[in-house]
Parts: sequence; structure tokens; C-alpha cells
Amino acid sequence: MISAQIEIQLIAVLVSVACALLGVFLVLRKMALISDAISHSILPGIVIGFFITQDLNSPLLIILAAAAGMLTVLLVEWVQQTNLVKEDTAIGIVFPALFAIGIIMIAKNAGDVHLDVDAVLLGELAFAPFNRWMVNGTDLGPKAAWVMGVILLIVGLIIKLFYKELKVSSFDAGLASSLGFSPLVIHYGLMFLSSVTIVGAFDAVGAVLVVGFMIVPASIAYLWTNRLNVMIWLAVLVGASSSILGYWVAHWLDASIAGSIMAVMGVFFAIAYLFSPEHGRIIQKIRRNQRREEISLLTLLIHVQSHESLSERSIEHLQEHINWSEVKANKILKIAKQKKLIEIKNGVIHITLDGISFNKAKTESYLV
Repeated sequence: MISAQIEIQLIAVLVSVACALLGVFLVLRKMALISDAISHSILPGIVIGFFITQDLNSPLLIILAAAAGMLTVLLVEWVQQTNLVKEDTAIGIVFPALFAIGIIMIAKNAGDVHLDVDAVLLGELAFAPFNRWMVNGTDLGPKAAWVMGVILLIVGLIIKLFYKELKVSSFDAGLASSLGFSPLVIHYGLMFLSSVTIVGAFDAVGAVLVVGFMIVPASIAYLWTNRLNVMIWLAVLVGASSSILGYWVAHWLDASIAGSIMAVMGVFFAIAYLFSPEHGRIIQKIRRNQRREEISLLTLLIHVQSHESLSERSIEHLQEHINWSEVKANKILKIAKQKKLIEIKNGVIHITLDGISFNKAKTESYLV
């Protein structure tokens, strides 16, 4: 593995971790789409900064792009506060307009520089190692790695320092106010951090992958756990592993790195969607089937325990009395026998001590 491959993976991991840390709180606040809005609407700020400095590496581009991101947040909230449209509609109104302005500005005034629509949308991680940071002739590595490393350090430090405030305000803004926290300050601080992070990642990975890193790892973690600290670490793990695995998928297939990383995250999300302990669709279906089985067993045991007459506890009478089909009756009887809840002697069902305990425990559980 050559140094360029290591640098590409390092940059992808730094971007994914920084985005995942903030994405957790955006997902919890139901503001995930704001990352999409910011990642597209910072384009006018970048273009204006380039017009002023004529340098794509100028810090002014980052400052103006972050300002454009904050302007997006303010415009979305202003449109939403009119009560004429909902938040998702406000986002859909604001960011396409700002993004379109940026595209028009590029098309009309920046056609001869490396500032094009493909770079804006997709980025190109493969080229990131070629943009080096040189100090007095010394090569310090890719600029993107240094920029994202500093941003990740700042994001991680702020989340550590204000973890309690972020946690409380994300779940209950009213409680945060009563405890002396300012939900508004926390909200705009989070939006500013998101804007800076998106701007830092914009050149290397493009708008599409930034949105993916912000939303997908946090959404996957949300499906797997209800604990915030576990959710943060899980989102970081998903983002980092998707970056590394996605790079090698792209290497093997000779495909887009950004596209491969998004595809890997999509696979991870599909796994979480189907198999997560609380929300997985397949797991939920298994649990529903288990509940149906338990209720059927409970129905059988209650019937047997509440009838002393041998004739009423016969298998034939069971089908008639509970109105089960022969197939279902035989299936439930077989399961009950396997669990040693009943015994069948001469066609008559007898409940066992295990069956009595099961009946009592499950009846109490369902009543509760």
C-alpha cells in the first residue's frame, strides 16, 4: 500500500468522524436535512471568496462559505417561522435557490478554473493527496488532512466540553432552559460547527459525500442503540469503517471512491434497517411471531387449566372450543409439548408444572 492510498483513507476517515460526531445531534434534533442544505448553499460563499482573492486556497473562502451556511440556517428558520410551510419545505425552498446562484456564478465567471459542478457535487478524494502543504520546502502532507484534523479536534473538544448541554437540549429544550442553558445559543453553535465542518470537507469529498457522512452513520447508530454515548461511538465506527472499506471497494472495482463509500454505507444501513435489535424489520417480524406463539400457548394453557372435565381437554374439543384449525391446533400442541408445558395421554391434554408457571408469568406480564 503506497503513501497516497494511506493519505486518501486518512482524509476520508477524518471527514467521516468529524461529520458523524455532529450528525448524531442533527439526527436526534430531526435536523438531518439541514446538512444537505448547508453543503449545497455554501457554494456562493466559496465563489465570492474566489472572486475576491483569486485563490482557491485562501482562508477567506472558508470564512465566506461558513457565513453562507449560517445564512442558510437563518433563512430556513425565517421561512419556517411564517407558519406557511414546514421545515422540510423551507429547506427545499432555500438551499436550491442558493445552490443555483452559486452554479450560475461559476458558469458565468469561473469557467477557466478548477471550480466546476462535478467537483462541487462529488469531490475527488483521489486528488486530495496532490494538494500538499509545503513550509520552507518541507512537505507536511495533504492540506485536506491538516484542515480536517484541526476541525475534528475542535469538534471533539467542543462536544466533550458541552456534552451535557447538547444532550439535554437535544432531547428537551424546555428542560435545558429551566436548567439555565440557552437552547438558541446551543442550536446556532451546532449549526456553525456543522457549517465549518462541511466547508472543510467540501473540496476533498464534495457535497454528496458530506451529506452521507452527516446523516447515514448517525442514522445507523440510532437504529442500533438508545444510549447517546454509545450512539456517538457507533456512528464514528460506521463512518470510519465505511471510508476504509469503501476505498478498497473502489480500488478493486476501479470505481468512484465517493460512490463506493456511499454504497458501503448504504449496505450498512440496510443491515441495520433489517436486523437492529429495536427497530430492525426482520427482528420485529420475528418478535411479532414470537408474541403470537406465546399468546396461542397462553390460550391453550388457560383453556386446559380452566376445564377439569377430561372431555373438554381432548384434542378434538380443543379445535372446536378455541376455534382453531386442525393445522394450527397440532402446531401449538407440538410446540407446547416441546417446551414441556403439557402432556398428552389418551388424547387428553394435561398441564405440567412448567405450564402452570409459564401461564402465571405470561398472564401477569401481558396484564402489566
